[in-house]
Amino acid sequence: MSNAPAVVLFDLDGVLVHYDHAARLQLLAERSGAGVEAVSQALFGSGLERDADLGLHDAQGQAGELARRLGRPVSLDDCIAARRAATRAHLAVLALAQRIARHAQVAILTNNNLLLRDHLPTICPPLFPLFDGSVFCSAQFRLAKPDPAIFVRCLAALGHAPAEALFIDDKRENAEGARRAGLRAHHYRNLPALLTALRELDFPED
Repeated sequence: MSNAPAVVLFDLDGVLVHYDHAARLQLLAERSGAGVEAVSQALFGSGLERDADLGLHDAQGQAGELARRLGRPVSLDDCIAARRAATRAHLAVLALAQRIARHAQVAILTNNNLLLRDHLPTICPPLFPLFDGSVFCSAQFRLAKPDPAIFVRCLAALGHAPAEALFIDDKRENAEGARRAGLRAHHYRNLPALLTALRELDFPED
């Protein structure tokens, strides 16, 4: 009998995609006319990004609050473009996810905001249509990894029990949170190690 999970949850940044923080700040600075340090303070130093990741702002609200804190015009399109400039698909991991999807359900669970969830097809088109309808973020649950509750709620939305799932994340503490919730988990460091872990879980090799 196969030991393979019925559903595989992928983290986004650092697993499915490469994230360039500096590129995001630079584009927002160019669009708003503010300095990079001012943008960084308004978005991260002030706690705005953290609050958005916990669901305290929707996409438009996050853009509007950034504009207010900067004292400069910033549109939703600016925020989407900046996140797109910072996001590049990890094509080898994406190809693996496509192979996994032939044998199990795949989904994304990311500590992120509604702006990213709602506009991810624009931000990173290569992830779609594979992840259509299966992108979940901390903001919608108002919980963040590594809280075990977020994994349970995400899997409930997918119709699976924790014991049926594998979670993959580049942060060790998030993988440990998944294990506490009853999932199997892999702390992602590189593709060869992930492939080894999948073989140990009896995933079919096409």
